[in-house]
Amino acid sequence: MKAINTTKAPSAIGPYSQAVEKDGFVYVSGQLPIDETTGEFSGADISAQTKQSLENTKYILEEAGLKMKNIIKTTILLNNIEDFAVVNEIYGQYFTAPYPARATYEVSRLPKDALIEIESIAKK
Repeated sequence: MKAINTTKAPSAIGPYSQAVEKDGFVYVSGQLPIDETTGEFSGADISAQTKQSLENTKYILEEAGLKMKNIIKTTILLNNIEDFAVVNEIYGQYFTAPYPARATYEVSRLPKDALIEIESIAKK
């Protein structure tokens, strides 16, 4: 197993890697909408936070030599499921068909009180 880390995305806030590569797969840890340059959320609304979570994912994949099109599965955790339509619209700007498999859940609370967290699995 090989750890994948980039300075373009926020560092892990616990004992885990931004991503790990094993057997041709890259497992990207859940990405909060933190802008690495400021250390803060990229915005207070779901639109800005969704974009930042996806940008963080993109930076990590680039470090592994991959692109968003290599993602085969995502899991989206939302603070409010009512944000689903907005998230879906922005998510669609980052992917083309065939789209990754996906699960989306509403959770009671996310780290740092984020509105969204996105984890991914990509294939080399």
